[in-house]
Amino acid sequence: MKYYLSAVLGFAIWGTFAWVLKPLSAYAALDILVYRVIFAAISIALACMIFRRKQTFASFHYLRTTSRKERMKLIVNMLFSALMLGLNWFSFIYVMNAVSVNATSLAYLICPILTTVLASLFLHEKLNKGQWFAVLLSLVSCIILAYGHFMDLIYSMVIALSYAIYLVLQKNTFKIDKFFTLTIHILVSAIFLLPILTLINPAAPKSITFYSFIAIIAIGYTIIPLFLNIFALKGLDSSIVGTLLYLNPIISFLLAVLYYKEAINTVQIAAFGMIFLAVIIFNIAYLQERKGGGKRGHVLPTLNNDNQPPIP
Repeated sequence: MKYYLSAVLGFAIWGTFAWVLKPLSAYAALDILVYRVIFAAISIALACMIFRRKQTFASFHYLRTTSRKERMKLIVNMLFSALMLGLNWFSFIYVMNAVSVNATSLAYLICPILTTVLASLFLHEKLNKGQWFAVLLSLVSCIILAYGHFMDLIYSMVIALSYAIYLVLQKNTFKIDKFFTLTIHILVSAIFLLPILTLINPAAPKSITFYSFIAIIAIGYTIIPLFLNIFALKGLDSSIVGTLLYLNPIISFLLAVLYYKEAINTVQIAAFGMIFLAVIIFNIAYLQERKGGGKRGHVLPTLNNDNQPPIP
């Protein structure tokens, strides 16, 4: 239950992202991204060294003593994870401010489908008929929402695929602290973004409000939800965590309609209703199989994966 609650809370937080991002719409997406990553990198590095010193030193010890082959797998995993995370951040902020809140909602409707497919292909996670029916129902709803909005679909695919890949990469068995892993992801993402610092104007006026919202985004909408996601993957399949991600666009959609007064039609209402139904069907089917003692395989040779990832 704690893994379910962890995933639900993480995605529920992200669903309200518009509340702290919309007030920054006057600023360039690149500025928001860079300051977000800088604030997040400093915050998580301090937290790692102050509050999780024992786990951090244990992780460094593991890196020094593990085999060269295992170390290389871990490095590749971390670097690619950081790249996907950085791409996801930038594309999400750009689409949220330059396209629409609904376009980002579409991205996180597509993401669970892509996560399920990737988990099936690379992690060999098995889905039962009820779960595949839920995936099909979700796919139909995404096609309905994307009809007539081709460019929104392209933007959404970039956001969705980057995070789907990130989620699947976190389902591994490296014996390393998960919070330390997340710290590395964020620090490496910050390093990747260093070349684009030359593209922003440091002299551009930034208000106290800007820095306040960036701090909230860095800690409350970056570090905490990402750690909750990684923690949830300890006890849940990637496909389950991916499906619970539907809470994000559902909450975001409700905000777009009820709070930001974005246009809505009957087709969109029907599509989101189908998605909500798909989430219920998927999780009921999963829980029934677990209750019945069903087995689920997880094999990913390239990531040294097995049935149970390490405890952070």
